[in-house]
Amino acid sequence: MIQLGEFHNLIIIRESNHGIYLENDEGDEVLLPNKYVPETWMVYDKIEVFVYLDHEERPVATTLKPKIKLDQFGSLTCVEVNKFGAFLDWGLEKHLFVSFKEQVIPMQPGHEYLVFCYLDLETGRLAASSKVHAFLDNDVLTVEPNEEVDLLVSNQTDLGYNVIVNQLHLGLIYHDEVFKPLKIGDAVSGFIKRIRKDNKLDIMLQRPGYRSIEPNSQKILDKLKMAGGFMDISDKSNPEDIKSRLQMSKKSFKKAVGNLYKQRLIDIKEDGIQLKDQ
Repeated sequence: MIQLGEFHNLIIIRESNHGIYLENDEGDEVLLPNKYVPETWMVYDKIEVFVYLDHEERPVATTLKPKIKLDQFGSLTCVEVNKFGAFLDWGLEKHLFVSFKEQVIPMQPGHEYLVFCYLDLETGRLAASSKVHAFLDNDVLTVEPNEEVDLLVSNQTDLGYNVIVNQLHLGLIYHDEVFKPLKIGDAVSGFIKRIRKDNKLDIMLQRPGYRSIEPNSQKILDKLKMAGGFMDISDKSNPEDIKSRLQMSKKSFKKAVGNLYKQRLIDIKEDGIQLKDQ
């Protein structure tokens, strides 16, 4: 079976007036329309394509790369709303449909929304939903503490930011762990800080423990060089000032500065920190 919403490596088997026909190992066929046929090709060549339904609801292949595929989350722009629902630009000729019942808030053209692409079993069509948390599962976790993970920012809460972890699970970054601007749909990397008894995931953006010193030290060195070798910031500085200027906590800052000082890369002055030989 050639699955809708997925990429496939298929074999070219014959040409027609409308394009070329492709086949998988089981003998299932799909048309690659003329507009996507490569300039040079031969029968039995393999080609990677994405398969979805065209405007006439027929399975077709395309060499275009969609922004998301089946069972995947992503941030897409709404391009049209009509009496049936909203339509999102996902990089293909035919836009991705979102019914009104699958919209958390009414979608508006020109706005971006975090959505999940799924196969509607009633219609057999690919569709999207902005009710993304309904498609996440924390019952069986595939991550471990301290593991590096891929994150998609889902929404902001009173506690912090909900994030989609590895396209599978729901996690939370607490406000005091956020040291750079975040917005819905941002793709960032992070780390599993804690797995709670109820399988809720606490996430942090910086590598846990002592290992976070290395990148923070480099960030301070880079800032010092940009500032001409001196910064009027120290362990006596206000935590909010440190967070605003360096995107790290005061605790991480003190560890990083201590590491740089031990390596004799900086001097610690009364009113700030300075690169050696400045």
